[in-house]
Amino acid sequence: MIELLKNLVHWLTSGSQWSGPEGIATRLLEHTQYSLLATLVATLIALPVGLLIGHTGRGAFLAINLAGFGRALPTVGLVTLVFLASGLSMWPVYISLVALAVPVIVTNTYAGMAAVDPEVKDAARGQGMRAHQVLFQIELPLALPLIMTGLRLAAVQVVATATIAAYVSFGGLGRYVFDGLAQRDLVQVLGGAVLVAVLAIALDLALAGVQRLLFRNRPAPSHAHSH
Repeated sequence: MIELLKNLVHWLTSGSQWSGPEGIATRLLEHTQYSLLATLVATLIALPVGLLIGHTGRGAFLAINLAGFGRALPTVGLVTLVFLASGLSMWPVYISLVALAVPVIVTNTYAGMAAVDPEVKDAARGQGMRAHQVLFQIELPLALPLIMTGLRLAAVQVVATATIAAYVSFGGLGRYVFDGLAQRDLVQVLGGAVLVAVLAIALDLALAGVQRLLFRNRPAPSHAHSH
C-alpha cells in the first residue's frame, strides 16, 4: 500500500507526466472544457424551464420527477446509444453530460422559486409590478441561493462524469482511468481518479466562493433543498 502511494505521488508530480499532448496539463484542460461547456448549455436549457415552472406553478410535477430521472439515467448507456446513432464525435458525451445536469438545475431552480413567500409576490403585484417585473426583480433574486446550489451540484456531477469522453476515444482525465484499466496500470487509474476528484472539489470551492460573494450581505433562505 505504501509502495502504491509512493508510485502515485511520483506519477502525479513527475514533470514529464505534465507535459506533451497526453500530459496531465492537456488532459486537465480538455476535461475542464468538456465540463464547463456541458454545464453552461445545461444551464441555458434548465434555468428558463425552472423559472417558468416556479413562476407559473404549472409543471411542478415535472420538476420534482426530473430529479429522480436524472439520478436513474445510465450515462454510459446514453453515450453508447447516441454514439451508435451519430458516430465518432463528441456529441454523445456532450448530450449525456447535459442530460445529467439539466434535472439538477431545473429542480433546484423550481425549489428556489417555490420557497419565495407568496405574500412578498402579492405585495409586489399590489404595488403595480407586472408579471415579468415580479419574476426578475423579486422572485429570481430571492431564489438565487438555491439556484446557485443547483449549479454547483450539476457542475460537480458533470466533472465526475466527464471521464466518459475517454469511453468513446476522446480526451480528458478519463483517459488515465480507461487506459490504465486496459493496461492494468493501477497507478494510472488511481492518478486519473485523484485528478478528477481534485478538479471537482476545486470547481465546487470556486463556485462556493462566487456564491458567498454574491450573498454575503443577505440572510440565508429559510427553505433548504438538497438533491
